[in-house]
Amino acid sequence: MTIELDAGRRVDPRLRTREEALRRLARLGWLMDSSVRIPGTSRTFGLDAMMSVVPGVGTVGGAAVSGYLLLEAWRMDAPLPLLARMARNVAIDAVLGALPVIGPVFDLVYKANQANVTLLTDWLEGRS
Repeated sequence: MTIELDAGRRVDPRLRTREEALRRLARLGWLMDSSVRIPGTSRTFGLDAMMSVVPGVGTVGGAAVSGYLLLEAWRMDAPLPLLARMARNVAIDAVLGALPVIGPVFDLVYKANQANVTLLTDWLEGRS
């Protein structure tokens, strides 16, 4: 099935949906991992690092958002090895991010959501 666009191009509607989903996921990854820049540096962090300051709740919340990224990848028919790599990134982020004191510092450095968006983008564009 194809749809007609204004420019006369015919596009598979699933591709358009994937592109829209990927833009949404990229924005979510940025929000979770890099939305706040530390003044005077090039270092960034996001909601994941801020949530990890709250023991337990922050880790679960961050893992839930990361799980949503995984769910969307599965909905896009991502292959099992890719989903496994993405799940590994989420697990590393959740486990090490849950450690007292070290966890929030780890979340400043490890950007699992953006890594997963990059993996998904590479797969969709045929680079992986």
